[in-house]
Amino acid sequence: MFKNKNKGFTIIELIVVIAIIGVLAGIVAVNVNNYLKKSRDARRKTDISQLMAALELYYIERGEYPISGGASSPNSLWSNSGDTSWNTLQTALNGYITLPKDPINNTTGWAGGEQYNYDYYSRNYGCQQQWYMLVYKLENPDIISPGVRPCNGSFQNYPGTITIGKCAGCQ
Repeated sequence: MFKNKNKGFTIIELIVVIAIIGVLAGIVAVNVNNYLKKSRDARRKTDISQLMAALELYYIERGEYPISGGASSPNSLWSNSGDTSWNTLQTALNGYITLPKDPINNTTGWAGGEQYNYDYYSRNYGCQQQWYMLVYKLENPDIISPGVRPCNGSFQNYPGTITIGKCAGCQ
């Protein structure tokens, strides 16, 4: 009998091992990506809760919500965490909160589009500065957007986003 004195792996064995490692790496990559999305969504929910609390404190002390404005998107009546209008809102909310930004925080667009930003609106709709609306997007939506009803009775809720707010002038 012939005995092979070379000890090693055949090319087939190496290909099988590499294929198994590739499949395992793919599974790990998908799970890590899902974990990161869930983590960013949890931060978004926390950020918005803290921002809403700060807006309520502001309202209690001043009788109105800070006015929005200056955003490049969706329009100049909004404040958007992706541009300098967020700095203006931060100035109004100094002492209440350091404004958070979305973990991805695209620098263009708004949450109602394909971007990940926080958007704030507080103007008109029947009671100037007595209501506000926050719009943001989750990567893995697990809640239903409640929307907000401003003073004129219309219902504001942007598809594909979480639209939330309060109408103090409606109570």
